[in-house]
Amino acid sequence: MEEKNKKQVEKDIKKDIDKTAKEKIEKKEEKIVKDKAIVNGVSLAISPKNSYAICKFIKGKSIDKAIEFLELVILKKKAVPMNNYEVPHRKGNIMAGRYPINTSQEFIKLLKQLKANASVNNIEAPIITIAMANRASRPYRKGGRRAKRANVYLEVKSKIEGKK
Repeated sequence: MEEKNKKQVEKDIKKDIDKTAKEKIEKKEEKIVKDKAIVNGVSLAISPKNSYAICKFIKGKSIDKAIEFLELVILKKKAVPMNNYEVPHRKGNIMAGRYPINTSQEFIKLLKQLKANASVNNIEAPIITIAMANRASRPYRKGGRRAKRANVYLEVKSKIEGKK
């Protein structure tokens, strides 16, 4: 009798283990699906004015196109449009613009992080939906001068979801 009870207990334990393993697998499958990816640049040593202009330009574009454009800005092949800032005119289809190299380099870093976040969240054809720059607190430099600082927030969503 005792052998039958031991065997029955072992079978019950195996069943319980199988049930818990199945529950764990089901929980993994029920993971929350994220529909967006974000990156937040806090207190970056870049000009807020240039950040506003770049954000305005890259909004609505794919991450790859935005990176490609900013690389052309660094090479001074293409200017960032800045119509409302009293800056000189440039060649091409834009009225006024500049070549903010430092700001472009920082934005490329942020966009690469954003691309990685989008791939982790399985976002297909990511489009930049929110590109926002704000002034950050400005620390003092040598001689009492104030340093430039900007906070940047970028968000992407799937191109397919944006059309719904």
